[in-house]
Amino acid sequence: MENNYFIDPDGLSESALKKKHELENNPASRTNHMEYMDGMEQIKSDIMQKVLEQVSDYDYSIYTSKDVLRALQHDTCSVEDFKALLSPAGQPFLEKMAEKARLETRKHFGNTVYIFTPLYIANYCENYCVYCGFNRYNHIRRMKLSPEQIEHEMQVIAKSGMEEILILTGESRAKSDVEYIGEACKLARKYFRMVGLEIYPVNTEEYKYLHECGADYVTVFQETYNSDKYETLHLAGHKRVFPYRFEAQERALMGGMRGVAFSALLGLSDFRKDALATALHAFYLQRKYPHAEISLSCPRLRPIINNGNINPLDVGEKQLCQILCAYRIFLPFAGITVSSRESEDFRNGIVKICATKVSAGVSTGIGDHESKYTGKGNSSAEGDEQFEINDSRSFQKMYDDMSGEGLQPVLNDYLYV
Repeated sequence: MENNYFIDPDGLSESALKKKHELENNPASRTNHMEYMDGMEQIKSDIMQKVLEQVSDYDYSIYTSKDVLRALQHDTCSVEDFKALLSPAGQPFLEKMAEKARLETRKHFGNTVYIFTPLYIANYCENYCVYCGFNRYNHIRRMKLSPEQIEHEMQVIAKSGMEEILILTGESRAKSDVEYIGEACKLARKYFRMVGLEIYPVNTEEYKYLHECGADYVTVFQETYNSDKYETLHLAGHKRVFPYRFEAQERALMGGMRGVAFSALLGLSDFRKDALATALHAFYLQRKYPHAEISLSCPRLRPIINNGNINPLDVGEKQLCQILCAYRIFLPFAGITVSSRESEDFRNGIVKICATKVSAGVSTGIGDHESKYTGKGNSSAEGDEQFEINDSRSFQKMYDDMSGEGLQPVLNDYLYV
């Protein structure tokens, strides 16, 4: 693989442009997206087969209002009930779904809402994902923070009062190897009570190492569970391998991580089927690993640098609300995170119904927390953002807003003994 595509300050080389064109226009030039690459661990698990079979058989057009009302009357939501709630037949009953979801949330979470912030430490990436601002062919300012810079960013964030951080990188082992990420975890332990990771998928022993360095949980976006659509969106790089990515959460739990989070990027494919697959992925994994802390995210597509026309496909706020309410009814104990991709008004409303976690003080750029938090940073020494956020509230503003809505903001509820 050519490794200098993302560091040429003048743009892509002629050979890189030729390769990009070939990948886009000649499917035969791409590797098989269902075959593992060298170094990828293969585990024995039937969860992917179970999920994909259910999604393949899901015809949401067959469900009626009677099916939806029957699902809402049940004390326990079955998989079949969940399918009905996700269907178009559920839309007229959104208010009833929201009320049931609200009751389930209060029963299991009270009026608490957790607050965290992401920290991107590098934006180098070896994948070609056509919808992502970090993709290896997108001409952006690339940057990898040094350990000193990482610690400085963490100090700035910690001073705001934040106690949970999510460490992210672009997906490049060459630029952000596991040891580099591990050192970031060790630094994070000095300043934060909870440390999450959203990085490229790794093997079980590597997840074990990262857990030993201080990571508590792992988030992996499958992006879309439609493997055929997945192939057309991920044209090169390790991310192209669909099953290896699918099994990342299970490898993380096998490596000792306390919790895992699941998500599809809504709008890439049929959002109802992707929502079904996301929840079933979490459902089957929790049945296999009952000790695991499970959570779901629900991001929609956002515009990226050099392509402002990327937007969710048929996923409006009503559809998003329907999905989130169905998630809560089906998985009452699962955490549900709503990110800064969504508007302030939407997030203020959804935390009263079913969401339990929100991000604040968000930046998807590299090395820019000081400039965004204090106005004293050096913008010329920052890396470009992965996507545009929608809700730019600071930690303090988010905390005050949640309190003002009658909710109890929580920064951390886990004690190490």
